[in-house]
Amino acid sequence: MVQSQVQQPLTISRLATAGGVGVETIRFYQRKGLLPTPPRGGGFRTYGSEDLRRLRFIRQAQAAGFTLEEIRELLELDESHDRARARELALQRIEALDAKIAELQRARDALIELERECAGSHGGCCPILASFKV
Repeated sequence: MVQSQVQQPLTISRLATAGGVGVETIRFYQRKGLLPTPPRGGGFRTYGSEDLRRLRFIRQAQAAGFTLEEIRELLELDESHDRARARELALQRIEALDAKIAELQRARDALIELERECAGSHGGCCPILASFKV
């Protein structure tokens, strides 16, 4: 017979450790309304497996580049199973990431060119430093 594993309640510090964040991050997410703040029972708050699942969801969405406001909406969509809207948000995030990648590529290309100019110049003002003067 397979015995079901009962999840013991977690303190905020154990929730933070299990989620790979600090206690203050948990409190920040609570202030932002992303994580619920459970009532105090026996002098301290306890968290369960759903809280850990939600925390991990938030962290994964942040790693994908979503803002906290977008994550709030994704959490709501997770409950409603609105795949179309979730996909729309993902496509918007992809567009924003593509724009950021293009911006970073332009900055990289500019620095490569400045480095080449600097390597080829002898004396006078450094092209790298001069480019940052306005």
